[in-house]
Amino acid sequence: MHKAGFVNIFGKPNAGKSTLLNAIIGEKLAIISPKVQTTRHRITGVLTQPDYQIVFSDTPGIIDPKYKLHEKMMGAVKSALEDADVALLILDVKDSLAENLELFDSLKLKVPVILVLNKIDKLSKEEQAELEAKAKEWGKATAVVPISAMQGKGVKDLLATIVKLLPEANPFYPEDTLTDRSTRFFVAEIIREKIFQLFKEEIPYHTTVIVNQFQEKDTLTKISAEIIVTRETQKAIILGEKGKSIREIGTLARQDIEKFIERKVFLELFVKVRGKWRDNDTFLKEYGY
Repeated sequence: MHKAGFVNIFGKPNAGKSTLLNAIIGEKLAIISPKVQTTRHRITGVLTQPDYQIVFSDTPGIIDPKYKLHEKMMGAVKSALEDADVALLILDVKDSLAENLELFDSLKLKVPVILVLNKIDKLSKEEQAELEAKAKEWGKATAVVPISAMQGKGVKDLLATIVKLLPEANPFYPEDTLTDRSTRFFVAEIIREKIFQLFKEEIPYHTTVIVNQFQEKDTLTKISAEIIVTRETQKAIILGEKGKSIREIGTLARQDIEKFIERKVFLELFVKVRGKWRDNDTFLKEYGY
């Protein structure tokens, strides 16, 4: 008996969705930062074992849209709601349980639900037991599973719970498939992650990254990418004094890209201003949203 299905991860920004996906797959597929709204796309990770295959989707954190970019992000959430076999509803244990449950109620899910209590390393055993009891009172979850995605605690229990709920089916992907996203996509995401890590305030939210060249040569891979911002002042900040900031982005990104593609990389970065790109359908489509 072989099981296979689509398991989609939902939650508020910074609940730990991307950290959980990476912990389950064992590869860094989703970029991570302490800032909210780091994830903008629906990212697929495929876990294949002899008797099951799980196709996970990490989705953007659920927010009220303020720009067309946000609307596209919530569109990714909506599509994930529609094609899930099992839904993982993840919350930060230090966040309000009542608020999270209200949000999850609004999703109107029609598939089995696993309520995932993340970051349990921040709780005492007594606090954890109390929270689990309250979570079970909600009554809409097939199972309540406490985990620490960052530390890998509870991830095996979560997988075992998921497998029980999967339908019988043949695999959807070849067994060596990790994701349906391209290498170019992950390169752009790695560069964007460094911008989230290095810059404060609004800069990361006004920025996107496009890979224009990805050329595999004999000894290295040559990559050229554009960092898109909305204002000239932001371009100046990204560049930094005498190009210091963009060199730092480039160095950190290149190191991670080399680990990811397991090849030496030559990375060129450019900064381009595109006013109000987050509210422009043409730009959003061009930038892959």
